[in-house]
Amino acid sequence: MAEVQTHTESGEMTQRFIEFVMMTAQNAAHFLGQIPNPQTGKGEVNLDLARLFIDQLVMIRSKTRGNLSNDELGVLNNAISNLQMVFVEVSRGGASEAVEEPAAPAAPEVEAGATAPESPTEGETESKKKFTKSYGA
Repeated sequence: MAEVQTHTESGEMTQRFIEFVMMTAQNAAHFLGQIPNPQTGKGEVNLDLARLFIDQLVMIRSKTRGNLSNDELGVLNNAISNLQMVFVEVSRGGASEAVEEPAAPAAPEVEAGATAPESPTEGETESKKKFTKSYGA
C-alpha cells in the first residue's frame, strides 16, 4: 500500500501544486503562441497541444474537487479561464498580447474536510499579482 508523506508541510504542498499548475499553463501558453520559441524567437501555435494542456488542467480541477485550498483553486481556475479565452481568440485567428499569469489569491486555507468554492471570489479575481518563486539570496 502507498505510504502518505507526513513530513511535507501543507504550505509546501500548496506551493508545489501551484508550481505544477503554472508549468502546465506555461506549456499551454507556449503552444498558443504566447511564449516565443527560444530558438526562433517567434511564437508558434499548435492548437491540439494547447488544448491537451488546458484539458489536463480541467481534469485536475475535476479530480481534486473538494480537496484544494482557496489559493490552489483560485490559481487553477484563473489559469483555466485565461487559457480558454486565449485559445478561443487564437483559434479564431486573433492575436493576443500575452497570457496573464494566474495570481495566487490571498485567501485563508480551507480546513480539513471543508470544501472550497467552485468559482473564484471577488477578491480572487481582483488580485493580479504574478506567482514567483525565490530560490534564496
